Amino acid sequence: MPFSIRTAALTVGLLSICTTALADPVKDARLEGSLQTALSLNQMLNPFRIQVAVEGPTARLSGEVENEVERHLAEQVALATRGIEQVDNQLRVNAQLAERPLESRAYAQRLSDATLAAVIRARLLWSRITEKAAIEVQSSEGVVTLRGKVDSAEAKELAGVLARTTDGVHLVNNLVSLDTVAMAKARETPVDAPTGPQPSDGWVVDKIQSSFRFSRNLDGLNIKVASEEGMVRLSGEVVSSEQKTIAVEIARQIIGVRGVDADLLKVATKVEG
Repeated sequence: MPFSIRTAALTVGLLSICTTALADPVKDARLEGSLQTALSLNQMLNPFRIQVAVEGPTARLSGEVENEVERHLAEQVALATRGIEQVDNQLRVNAQLAERPLESRAYAQRLSDATLAAVIRARLLWSRITEKAAIEVQSSEGVVTLRGKVDSAEAKELAGVLARTTDGVHLVNNLVSLDTVAMAKARETPVDAPTGPQPSDGWVVDKIQSSFRFSRNLDGLNIKVASEEGMVRLSGEVVSSEQKTIAVEIARQIIGVRGVDADLLKVATKVEG
């Protein structure tokens, strides 16, 4: 009998050690950071002090929000964060928070505008057509204004397209002008001619995937990207032929892409019923 008790105690101890070993505090901390960032970037939730704790696939939210809509939104933001599968929503509703300072809302909007402008600048830098264009990007509550000079009509048009298709943009004022002197020089060098060393395939794949993710026209999670010496292969599934065309065009203009094969990128078929 004593042997059985010791054996059971040893078994429990080993299970405890194994459970502790399976815990990944680094991964938990990374998920906490990702979720806290997502909550901070959300215009409705930014003014509130929401505490986040992550243990494995479960996130615990605590703090106060003004109403049930915001409480539910915080939970949805958590569930949309990759790696979070369950949410322990301990947020309390406090209607008196309606009197929160306007400065908090203004700060949240400035943060959102700065992030949106940075995303558009990044997409312009990743494109072989606009990478060297001196384009200034300003954002105000989803209204984006582009200014500067470019050496081709294609660059001006693409800048507008990249801004317009970025998630979060409502309107684009494309005030980019054409530099006639630069246009004359640009005609001497074909647009597709390489202007520097070929970037790595890992870089190409990362920038295509990021551009898909930032585009409001695509579900980038359902598109797989591979590259071999700049020859890009797209696979997965999109909801329409228009989305497939957009995906190909986005990939094609990324720096370092020499060609795009989208034969394995399928258009989902509608099931009647």
